[in-house]
Amino acid sequence: MLKYLTTGESHGPQLTAVIDGLPAGFKLDISKINYQLKRRQKGYGRGGRMKIESDKVNIVSGVRNSVTMGGPITLIIENKDWVNWTKIMHPINAIDKDLGIKEQRLAYETSSPRPGHADLAGGIKWNHHDLRNVLERASARETAARVALGAVCRQLLEYFDVQFFAHVIRIGDISLEQQGDYSNLDKLNEIAEKSEVRCIDDETATKMIEAIKLAKKDRNSLGGIVEIIVRGLPAGLGSFSQWVDRLDGKLAQAMMSIQSVKGVEIGLGFESSKKLGSEVHDEIFYDKDGDLKKKKFFRKTNNAGGLEGGITNGEDLIIKVGNKPISTLNRPLKTVDVKTKEAKEAMVERTDNCVVPALAVVCENSASIVLTEEFLNKFGSDNLKETERNYKSFLNTDY
Repeated sequence: MLKYLTTGESHGPQLTAVIDGLPAGFKLDISKINYQLKRRQKGYGRGGRMKIESDKVNIVSGVRNSVTMGGPITLIIENKDWVNWTKIMHPINAIDKDLGIKEQRLAYETSSPRPGHADLAGGIKWNHHDLRNVLERASARETAARVALGAVCRQLLEYFDVQFFAHVIRIGDISLEQQGDYSNLDKLNEIAEKSEVRCIDDETATKMIEAIKLAKKDRNSLGGIVEIIVRGLPAGLGSFSQWVDRLDGKLAQAMMSIQSVKGVEIGLGFESSKKLGSEVHDEIFYDKDGDLKKKKFFRKTNNAGGLEGGITNGEDLIIKVGNKPISTLNRPLKTVDVKTKEAKEAMVERTDNCVVPALAVVCENSASIVLTEEFLNKFGSDNLKETERNYKSFLNTDY
């Protein structure tokens, strides 16, 4: 069983992630982890924090000479902004009395919860009136640790010829109407990487950027929708035996746990509710002469998004994820002070005004963690040779 955990605060010394259950004998490429972290930091609409941080991972356990040993792997990402927060966020020392005006605001003006954020709910839950104790951990900075974990997991899946692609299909009311040909994911990845908003259509990308500019001028924020495509997964990952084993449920939980996400669709999603069954369900065909390494059963449509009955069916896994506009606004909304119970304006923290391009990267890597767990559940996780042997045996079945 794959187990993982992230720790750390947004303005603490570091983020730490631990993952246990990966097979021994797999060679990791640390540059690929750092590449995913860099991708997460890109995107039009990001704020000042991205100018401070240049995320890179340090692996401190579970790997020797770049090869996994089978034990827990610990990843550390340093928060470079920590140097500016040591007087406020030190784990042991009391808040320094020698604070500047800005530092005083950040340290003490922390009782006005932002509508849409975890501030108030977290304050009530843990009886915090200093809401920095909530917002530091609730912050989307935590997703850097999840991306690092996903960047480890996806290397294993890519070793078995699994491909990943994520792009933006909507920002605000600007949508990608013509999504085009998805036959070459490598080419689409190249196009998306060159786009400031991870959109594969230049005209639509220009409109998205203009929408972000207008929102920023209005001191407001924008949400959107991203699409993740995973190609090359074998049929048979997941299960319908128990509700907790259904892969679509696990993926939805992983996506919904990402900060600001409010909706997840698999395949046709909500659109399928508008159609007849004959228009939705993907007819099944069989290639008698197909390569054993490739699926023999296939579909000409993929409305199911690669999942039926909570199990992969061999088609592309397609996930759409929608996020709300982020809740920190430079034009603060009305709120109530949790100490005085008086009406106030919400706290203002340093913020992005659109994180949708980064969300695509976070979702892509978060999905890879769940999929790696299912892959290892089916094919074994003690050592890479065992996993390979079981995988090849499965592909050679005469089903």
